[in-house]
Amino acid sequence: MSTRKKLKMVASNVEMSAGEAARAEASAGFPAAPDPEVRAVAKRRQFSAAYKLSVLAQADEMTEPGAIGALLRREALYSSQLTTWRREREAGALEALGRRRGRKVRTTPEQKRVAALEARNARLERELEQARLIIEVQKKLCTLLGLPTAEDTPVPIGRES
Repeated sequence: MSTRKKLKMVASNVEMSAGEAARAEASAGFPAAPDPEVRAVAKRRQFSAAYKLSVLAQADEMTEPGAIGALLRREALYSSQLTTWRREREAGALEALGRRRGRKVRTTPEQKRVAALEARNARLERELEQARLIIEVQKKLCTLLGLPTAEDTPVPIGRES
C-alpha cells in the first residue's frame, strides 16, 4: 500500500465521529466500548417482598459496629429504606412490602358485584349473630323470671276436628 493511501485512511479516521468509529469497530468484529454517557432518565428500582425480608434478616443478625453500613453499601441501599421496611414489617404489612406502585387495577362489573355481595353477606352474618345473642339473653331472662319460653310450650302438630 502506498504512503499516499495510508495518509488518506488516517485522515478519514480522524474525521470520523466517535459514534461512527464505534460502529466501524463493531462491524469489524471488535467489541464496542461502553457509552460513558449517563442515561437521561433514571429507572426506579423495585424491590420484592422476599428481597426486603432477606435484607432485614441479614441486618437483624449483625451485631458488629459498622456491619449494617457495610451491608447497605454492598446492596446500594439507604438507611431510610431499611427503617421504612422495618416499620412495615412490624405493622404486619407483609403484603405491603411487595405492593406495586401506580394505578390500581380496574375491576370488572362482575368483580364489583361479587365484592358487594360479599359485603352484604358479612353484614347479614353480623346481624344474625347479634339476633342470636339477643335471643339467648331473652331465654336466660325468661328462665330467671320463671316465664314460659317458646321451647316450653308444645307446638300443635295437627288440628283435631
